[in-house]
Amino acid sequence: MSKVSVTLNGREFTIGCEDGQEAYLKELAQILDRRVGTIADQVGQIGDLRLLLMAALMLVDEQKDAERRVDALESHVEHLRRERSGSASTQAADRDRLARHILRIAERLEGLADSLEEGGEPTPGDASNADLAEARA
Repeated sequence: MSKVSVTLNGREFTIGCEDGQEAYLKELAQILDRRVGTIADQVGQIGDLRLLLMAALMLVDEQKDAERRVDALESHVEHLRRERSGSASTQAADRDRLARHILRIAERLEGLADSLEEGGEPTPGDASNADLAEARA
């Protein structure tokens, strides 16, 4: 266990921390000291405890606001995922429908080619412009 000296509102405090966390703890203390200093500039030196309480309440308020924003973003991401999933399902259904049309047209074209090879006339069941238009739709 390490000990770190930090300054808060002009007063020095010694705080224990895990080994390797000293620099991080000093950084946190500097952020808190700046916050307390800002409050003290606005309301005056009303005592360390009250200044720390006000700073803590402001930081908790910011944390709660950040949590609300994270929740809103997570909700938005989930909404986008559901939309994408629905879109993928629609695209898959469209691909299946198109594949069925292409197969039906291919079968009719094969029938047309067979009848032409035999020297006959195309039959009404062979591929037509209406079939091709339907496949495009």
